[in-house]
Amino acid sequence: MPTQRYSVTQPPIATLFTWIDSGEIAIPEIQRPFVWNAIKVRNFLDSLFQGYPVGFLITWKNPDVKLKDGTSSSGKRILIDGQQRVTALMASLMAREVINKDYRQVRIKIAFHPQERRFEVSNPALAKDPSWIPDISVVFGSRTSLFDFVREYCANNPGTKENEIFHSIEMLRGITNNQIGMIELASDLDIETVTEIFIRVNSEGVPLSQADFAMSKIAV
Repeated sequence: MPTQRYSVTQPPIATLFTWIDSGEIAIPEIQRPFVWNAIKVRNFLDSLFQGYPVGFLITWKNPDVKLKDGTSSSGKRILIDGQQRVTALMASLMAREVINKDYRQVRIKIAFHPQERRFEVSNPALAKDPSWIPDISVVFGSRTSLFDFVREYCANNPGTKENEIFHSIEMLRGITNNQIGMIELASDLDIETVTEIFIRVNSEGVPLSQADFAMSKIAV
């Protein structure tokens, strides 16, 4: 019977953010720019809000892979599969700019209606509507007081109940407490095997051309 070449953990999304900020998880040149549109980001966040499963991330600990910034991956987990989901989280919750398929830096803003507990892609009309939070990243800011935020929201929306709005926004912030499955590949796997795994798990997703893989191997 073949030896299992991976382990599985379920870290909270907040821990994932900490690992990314500290550089413990890195994105290699095997990956690609952010190709999700804003509607797909909205749907992904709604799935998390509803407590639905959102698939697994795949990481690989290997000291010999070149990263996007030109450094070595020594001591780091390399994100082999899940870049789009991780980038969607960082962009929408942490207000990080992303590189889109045209290689331009863009911001993806997702709005939330705490009374209806509904997400939408932000637009100028929602930004002017006081019943919407036009950019949910403000809720996740370290300097944001939830009590003050709710008080201000209710002041701008007469007839709303503070306890109900507080609960909705608390649920929204609770997204970062959701666990996300992470598969860590054995460190002694070679780049060809890892690339094959990436191809297989992405067979239903946005396809990568053979040129993408050729370039990724040249960069190693």
